[in-house]
Order: sequence, then structure tokens, then C-alpha cells
Amino acid sequence: MASGTLYTYPENFRAYKVLIAAQYSGAQVKIADDFVFGETNKSEAFLKKFPLGKVPAFETNDGKCITESNAIAYYVANDQLRGKSDFERAEIVQWFGFADSEILPASCAWVFPLLGIMPYNKQTVEHAKDDVKKALTALNSHLLTRTYLVGERLTLADISVAMTLLHLYQYILEPNLRKPYQNVNRWFQTVIYQPESMAVIGAFKLAEKTLEYDPKKFVETQRKTSKKEKKEKESKKESKESKESKEAKEAKESKKEATEELDPADAALAAEPKNINPFDTLPKGAFDLDDFKRFYSNEDEAKSIPYFWKKFDPENYSIWLGEYKYNNELTKVFMSCNLISGMYQRLDKMRKGAFASACLFGTDNDSSISGIWVWRGQELAFTLCPDWQVDYESYSWTKLDPSKEETKELVQQYFSWAGTDKEGRKFNQGKIFK
Repeated sequence: MASGTLYTYPENFRAYKVLIAAQYSGAQVKIADDFVFGETNKSEAFLKKFPLGKVPAFETNDGKCITESNAIAYYVANDQLRGKSDFERAEIVQWFGFADSEILPASCAWVFPLLGIMPYNKQTVEHAKDDVKKALTALNSHLLTRTYLVGERLTLADISVAMTLLHLYQYILEPNLRKPYQNVNRWFQTVIYQPESMAVIGAFKLAEKTLEYDPKKFVETQRKTSKKEKKEKESKKESKESKESKEAKEAKESKKEATEELDPADAALAAEPKNINPFDTLPKGAFDLDDFKRFYSNEDEAKSIPYFWKKFDPENYSIWLGEYKYNNELTKVFMSCNLISGMYQRLDKMRKGAFASACLFGTDNDSSISGIWVWRGQELAFTLCPDWQVDYESYSWTKLDPSKEETKELVQQYFSWAGTDKEGRKFNQGKIFK
């Protein structure tokens, strides 16, 4: 029987997957009671075990370490939860992907601004709403004739997907919004009201009213974070600068207090320099990307593609081919397209210095995703900003030589949405990032 220590913060829906699976299997999972998020997971001892510093993280009693909530849940689960056959196990992995790719990004983009965790962007939230509706519609159809997602009994697929939906049902899906998804509602409540689930999350209450956006929440969150960071920096500085005079410290503290008394609007402005777009630090060059985007939007490819090559500045901009690594896992075309939309949505702040045309080739259960990207600078842009690193590792990236004919052919193909992929699948549909 599995046993070990789970590192997490309170009310982490990802950790719930592990704890519920343990309730079913009887695995002995202890939650680290001395874990402090932002401190423990940044310590040298923790990073030695879990280099990425992310939670939930799990250490077995014999010293083995596992990260990623689905993997930990699988480890502590029993055979029933893991699936009774190879096919069922494959289906469970498929639903893990559905939860992480189709539900989670959209849920975070919709819920987190309302909780004050991230800034509110109307366009991003509207995109998220559409993605949530698509995911729930697909889920509702699947559950029309099924009690559970895989097989005839509850599995890790149900636990993973239900926990990923938790925030939506808690903060967003009021009665009118969840009404079209009766099959999902029935299934969700079946999962969360199991004794094993209630032992972990308690008596869950469905949203009675959608949480409303309050701009003060994000400002307050930023202020608290800023105050915490300042205290940490000052604590480190005090240990290094023991000769600093008492008068200087008092003056600094006075200045700190004055800063903290700023009204929310001023506080938001004061925090703004931290959000510098990495593209702003690179030379602008001679290529007016916004001008090309307008031209591309208003003219057909017979004009816009020659215009691109006429204006393109190879010294300050680069062209890349991005190819999705897991095409064998793609199923329905609309779900695959949602992968592209979700990535675009999460890279919203990258639009200022980038343009892309991503294409889906093939049909249901036989498709591929790839695209041509253009951005300012010569390096892989996603590494310049932590906010841009959510999806890029799911793709292989190849820098293209603008002077070569094969590059011009690829740009022609992807900008005009035509042709086939490397395996001969025909173009199905495309999406532009601009």
C-alpha cells in the first residue's frame, strides 16, 4: 500500500485528487504540516527533491519523489481507480489531458481575475467563457448515456475532471449557467458527494450566483504580495548590512509606510514597472509588425505574403516552426482547435511583438497541429517571460532561415492555410495570433 508525505497548501484542488484517491485505496498519505507556500518550496532542501519547486509534490516513505497531481493520484490509487484494462487506462489518461488542456486554462482565465489572483482582461475572459462552454458541451454529450467517464465505476478520470471543474461550480456556474449541462451536473454531484470526496473537500456548495468582478481585489492582492516581498528583501538586507545606521532604517521604514498608504490606483501604477514586456527590451528594427498585421487582415494572401517579405527585418525578427509533440493523443478536431485557442489565450501579452498562423491538419482521431511564428528577437521568445511558458514545451521549435526557399514555402503554406502536413494530412482549419 502506498504511503508518504504530500506537500501542498490548503484547499488546493490539485491536491484533492491525490487525497480522494487515497481515501478510496486506503493509502497512508500525510500532509506536511510545516509546509509554507512560497517559503518551503523555495528552500534548498525542497528544491533538491523537487527541482521545479511546484506543489503538490509527494515523497514516499522510502524517499522516492513524485510531482504532478495526476501522477501522484495514480500512484496512491487502487486498481479500480486506475482502470481494469489497457483500454480503460488509456481512456483515463485521455481524460487527464482533457481536464488539463480543455478545462483548466479556461477555468483559471475566468475565475482567477474574479478572485483577484490575476488582472482582469475582458477579451481573455470572454474567450475563456467560450472555451468552458465547449468543454462542458463535449462532457455533457459524453455523459448522456454514462454514469461515469470510464467504465461502469468511478475512476481517476472522474476524480481528476471533477476536481478541475471545482472552481467553476464553486464560483461561476450559477443555476442558469449550469442548466444546459444536466448530465455534467448529475455526474459532478455524484462524484463530489461520495463519502471519500466529502472526507477531503467537505460538504461542497454549488454556486448560487456568479462571482462578480471587483478591481480592488487584484490591487489588494498586489499590495499584500509587494509588502511580503519587501519584508523578505529587507530581512536579507539587514543580515548583510549590519552597519546600516538606525536613522537610515527608520527613514526607510517611514518611506515604506508612506508607500503602503497609497490609494489602490496609485499602488497599481507603482507596481506597473514589474510588468515590462520582454519585447520592449529588444531593438524594434525596421519591421512594423502592427502594420503587417493590419495588412494581412485586410488583404488576401496574394498581396499580404509578398508584403511580409518586402517589410521583414531578419536582423531583429526571427521565424520559427512550432510542431505539437503529441499528435497521437489528439482526438476530436474541435478539441484540438481548443488547444490552439487556449495557447493563444494564455499568450495574450505576447501579441505586441509576435504573429503566428497555426494550422490543424487531418480529421477526427488523425490530425496534427503546427504553425509558423514570427517575433521580435532571435531567441526562443517563450523563455523570456515565465507567463509565456505554459504551453511551449508541448511543441518542438525550429528556427528557420529567412533566406532559404523552404522557409518561404512554409510561410506561404501556413499564412495562406493550405497544403498538407509531413504525413500527408490535408489542411482542416487554422487560427491566427495577432
